[in-house]
Order: sequence, then C-alpha cells, then structure tokens
Amino acid sequence: MVDAKAGSARLASLAVDAAAWAIGLPVAVWTRYEGDVTAERGLATLAAVVLAVELHGLATYARWLYRGRYPFGSFSDVRASFLSVLATASMLLALDLSMPARLVPASAPIVGGAVALVLMLAVRYAHRLHHDRRLRPDAAAATPVILVGAGTAGQQLLRSMLLDPHGRYLPVGLVDDDPGKRRLRVDGVPMLGGRADLAAAVRRTGARLVICSVASASAELIRDLRGRAEEAGAGFKVLPSLSELLDHRVDVTDVRDVEIGDLLGRHQIETDLDSIAGYLCGRRVLVTGAGGSIGSELCRQIQRYGPRELVMLDRDESALHALQLSLAGRALLDTPDLVLADLRDPAAIAAVLAERRPQVVFHAAALKHLPLLERYPGEAVKTNILGTLTLLEHAHGVERFVNISTDKAANPTSVLGYSKRITERLTAYAATVHPGVFLNVRFGNVLGSRGSVLTAFVAQAAEGGPITVTHPEVSRYFMTVQEAVQLVIQSAALGRAGEALVLDMGAPVRIADLARQVADLTPSNVDIVYTGLRPGEKLREDLFGAGERDARPLHPLISHVPVPPLDPTNVRLLDPTADPAQLRATLAALCRTRVDHEVKVMIGAAGRRLVHDRRGRARSQAAASTSRRR
Repeated sequence: MVDAKAGSARLASLAVDAAAWAIGLPVAVWTRYEGDVTAERGLATLAAVVLAVELHGLATYARWLYRGRYPFGSFSDVRASFLSVLATASMLLALDLSMPARLVPASAPIVGGAVALVLMLAVRYAHRLHHDRRLRPDAAAATPVILVGAGTAGQQLLRSMLLDPHGRYLPVGLVDDDPGKRRLRVDGVPMLGGRADLAAAVRRTGARLVICSVASASAELIRDLRGRAEEAGAGFKVLPSLSELLDHRVDVTDVRDVEIGDLLGRHQIETDLDSIAGYLCGRRVLVTGAGGSIGSELCRQIQRYGPRELVMLDRDESALHALQLSLAGRALLDTPDLVLADLRDPAAIAAVLAERRPQVVFHAAALKHLPLLERYPGEAVKTNILGTLTLLEHAHGVERFVNISTDKAANPTSVLGYSKRITERLTAYAATVHPGVFLNVRFGNVLGSRGSVLTAFVAQAAEGGPITVTHPEVSRYFMTVQEAVQLVIQSAALGRAGEALVLDMGAPVRIADLARQVADLTPSNVDIVYTGLRPGEKLREDLFGAGERDARPLHPLISHVPVPPLDPTNVRLLDPTADPAQLRATLAALCRTRVDHEVKVMIGAAGRRLVHDRRGRARSQAAASTSRRR
C-alpha cells in the first residue's frame, strides 16, 4: 500500500512537470509570434512539446527525480528540477537547430524552459506550503507564544515549533530590537516591534508565554524580559546559553524555565576550536576528580575533540557510575576508561600514570568545602597538596598539565585558599623541571555544582526555608559549569608554563541577591536569615593576589599571571596530624613568595616528628608481625 501511494505521488509529479512543458513551450511560441500562431506552427509546437517531455524524462531519469531520491518540494528536489530543465532546454535547442525544418523558434526552448521551471517550482512551493501548514500545532490546544530574538537560534526554534503537529507552543509573533528586522515575517509569523513593545504584543496576540530565543542573551536582558513578561501577565521561558547548546541545532525541546544561572550571568565565549583540537585530538587525556561537577563536564566537552583515550579517575565509585551513564547511556563500569583510585595513594597514582601514560592531564580532584577544611586542615594537606604533588612528581611524558585552582588562592585567608595557592606554586615548580606545559586555571564559584551555595539555597527553599546567608554584603564570582569548563579547555591551549590563568567571571554577585532570586522563584514565601561570616571566609573574593596584574594578551576573558615556584621539599614533610592552628600557620607561610628560615624550621620540626612517627609505626607493625609468626 505504501509502495502504491509512493508510485502515485511520483506519477503525479511527472504529470505536473509534463504539464509545465505543455504550457511553457506554447507560451514561448505564442509570445515570439505575438499571437500569430497558424495551424502549422501549432502542430510543430505540439511536436516540440512531445519531444521536450521525452527529453525531460531522460534528464530526470538520470537524476532519479521520480524514483524517490528527493522528497517532493524539498530544496534538493528544486535543485534537481532546475538542472533537469536546463538539460532538457539545451538538448531541445540543439536538436531543433540541427533539423532542416525547425519546429520552434530558437528562443522557444529557452523561454519555454524558464516558464516551465517557474510552473514546476510554483506547484512545489504550494505543495510545501500545504504540507507545512498541516504540520502546525493545533491553535486550540497549543499555547500561543511570542519569541524574543529573530536571529539564527530564534528562527530555528520558530520552525521547530511550526513543524510539530503535536507541539505545545504556537508562535504568534516575534520581538527583536534590531531595526533592520522591523517588517520581517518568518514563515508567516510577523515581527511585532522591539523589547519596549513586548507588553503591547502580548495584549494584541493573546500570547500566554514569552520565550527568550537569544542563546547569547546576557543576564541583564533575561532579567529585563522576565520582568516585562510578568508585568504583561505572560509566562517566561528561555533557551539555554550557547555553551549548553554546544553544536546541535536549536529545537523546541531546548526551551526551559529560567534558572538562577540565567539571571546571574552568562558569558559568551569565543572558542578557538583549531587550537583546542590541536592538543586534544588523538591524545591520551587524564581527568582527575572526573566524577565531580567540573570533572564530569570536562569529560563531556573533551569527548567532542576526539581524544585517543579519555581516562576518568575518581575515588567515588558512585560518581564514576553516574558519569559513565551520562556519557555512554550505559553504566556497566567494565571499561578501561574508568579508574577507581585515590590521590592519597601515591603507589596507585604512580601505577596509573605509568600504565596509561597520559599526554594531557586536567587535575580537578580536590576537597573544596571551606568550613570543613578549617576544622580539618590535615585533610587539605593530604588531598589538595600532597595528592597534587604525587601527580606532578609522576607526570613523566605529560605534554600539558592543567591544575584547576580557585579565586580563594588569591590573597588566601583560609585553609582551602592556602592549599590551592600551594598547588599553584608546586605546578609552577613542575614547569621548571618537566619539558611539558604545566599551568593553573583559577576561577570562582560554579553555579549549580555539587555542594555549591546555590544548591544549598535551592534545597533550603524547597523545604520552606529559611535561606541562610553569612553576611548581607558578602559577594562572590559565579560562572556556569559549562562556561567555566569551556574556558578551562581554551586556557589550556593558550597558557604558558608556570602561569595561572584567571578566568573573567564578570561582576561579583551579592550572595544576598542570589538568595533573594531563589526565594522569588519559589512559590511560597521564604525568609532569609543572616548567620555571620565563618572562620577563614572573606567578605569579598579576589581574582588577583598582591602584585598580580590583569593582563589579557591572547583572549579577552583570560588573564595571565606569573606564579612563583615552590620547591616540593618545603611541603613533602608537612605533617597532616599536626596541631590544626600550627598547621594553618605553616600553610599560610608557604604561600609567601619567599619561604623564610622560621617556616623552614617549623616544617623541619614537623617533618622530623612525622618521620619519627612513621618509624615508630613501622617498628610496631614489625613487632606485631613477628609475634604472630611465633
């Protein structure tokens, strides 16, 4: 039944094209003779029509025009029809000129072919228009929407909506601030003015929803449009940012509710794909902390550039399970790309690096919760400092090593900041002894990352509040995880050995404003309670430390600052079990550009205690083993 229907459609398209020639050639002859068409000329024209239809059949047969290669009315069908008419007119003209008694004037095949082509395309356009109108959503069931933004993303979204017969949205108007688009109509949907005309457009069309279809929309634009839509009594949704869309075409399924990240800030990032592909394509890449928010997004984006091997290392087996599920759609945990290992285990890390021989390393594994690390600074030493040192000492053959740092490493005042500043300096030292490029990338808070302030606020609001904020004036830098990782990957292509690359996070955001935004998005009333700054916490974060200068020689969103190296011998004997207050003081001293004699004495004393303790434990274990053998 399907084959019979398809065959009928092909016969119908052949009949349409034959009729076009049957009209086009007589029109050409009639105009050539200005209506003076005798019976003899009429018979000759009829013969030319028959010949043209046969020649057209040969031309279209060669292009499979009526054999199911091209959907009727598609752009490929139009192109094939044009080439077929051109071939037919050329052959008809050549044959006509070669005959002793010509059938039609020399201009007839050319003019007749043009008329026939116009008729063919007109029928195809009408068919396409009828087909597309049948696909439009039911006006009675779909929600009428206004799209703000008539650029490429907006037009793709509009067409996606119009070609979904079961769709939830029916576009009834466009709004765009570009004066060059004032009289634009896209597939029959009219332009209704600029942003200032949004309320009037909602009233005029009865739209119940406004969608911001600008994928590169700034936070200011989204906040403004959301306010205007709410004042007009319409709902509001957005398209994701460019970094979230990556390379796929915009579709109606991309439309989502506004999120805090949209209201706080988006960064339009210009990515040099060639430079990135140059150091990732065909390389063995290792990501530590692969199950975390930053690490997992790194893995997702690195996959796009075709690495030879992507090794994902984490100590959290559940995080690795979730990562593999998100990347491959399956999570059997039986593939060699997943490595379960702990940075605190030097032997295991050394074995992984020796076996997998990564050429590019993204080091994202770290402890990051400031209050806990203030209470347990030894944990920061074991994971953040000594774990990083283990990686650096065994990074033989690594061409590019990227240490993920934080803005808390600039003028640090907390154990987290101290530990990350020390890792920056250790990475800078590794750059002096390894042939590869060893660098740091420093940025602030990542919106929506696991354990972030935003996640905490959303959870508190969902429970009815209150939302707890440390101080009314505390502010932080924020960036979405997709944008942060995109800049990390770009930074690795641009960075020079020993540097810290500081990402432009935009303007700092007051945490109280963030809490208010979360509260406003919550249906119920949620209170905000201030609890006071915690030990080691700053009122305002710095992106640059003392003596560091904001220089952006290669990318408008990436600053390059030099980092003074730190000899690992100064940290190798740190005792994680030392008195927390003393350990914090030692870590703070190690962040100074020059490690003075007093600090070396402290470290030396701690190191001697550590060596003594280790020897004591070793002797105890040996004695116990001897006793068991007896």
